[in-house]
Amino acid sequence: MDGLRLIRRHAAAFGRFAGLGSGVTLAASAALVLLSQWIPWMAANALTTVASTVFATELHARVSFGHGRPGLAGHLKSAATMALGWLVTSAAVGSLAALRPGAGLVLQQTVYLSATALVGIGRYLVLRLAVFAERAPQPRTGGGVQLRAAYDAAA
Repeated sequence: MDGLRLIRRHAAAFGRFAGLGSGVTLAASAALVLLSQWIPWMAANALTTVASTVFATELHARVSFGHGRPGLAGHLKSAATMALGWLVTSAAVGSLAALRPGAGLVLQQTVYLSATALVGIGRYLVLRLAVFAERAPQPRTGGGVQLRAAYDAAA
């Protein structure tokens, strides 16, 4: 596969990752608002975080990376990247609070969203390179047709 084609394929995967992740985040935010009307906010947040992480992992494995079902190991590794991301964004916002106690909402959101963007890029890389890494092509034939070659030709 030539370099330009490889770049396009990875850019498309990243676009799918960002789009799906953003969509799941928006849906989780709406669910959080609704659930918090009936149960305590912390419980609603925990439920939506777990549900959205499971759902996003399924989508990323199947759609973003074309990996198929992620399995329990994939879900646990993805959850670990989410937990690490939460720590990073919390540290960023906490550091801002310590360094600039009177920081306004715009600066707080700028720091939070910047940290979230960096976490998203890091999460994409970890999921792409370690959790849902492309497997070495396994020559499988079905009636003389190599399925991996057909997949690569379509990509």
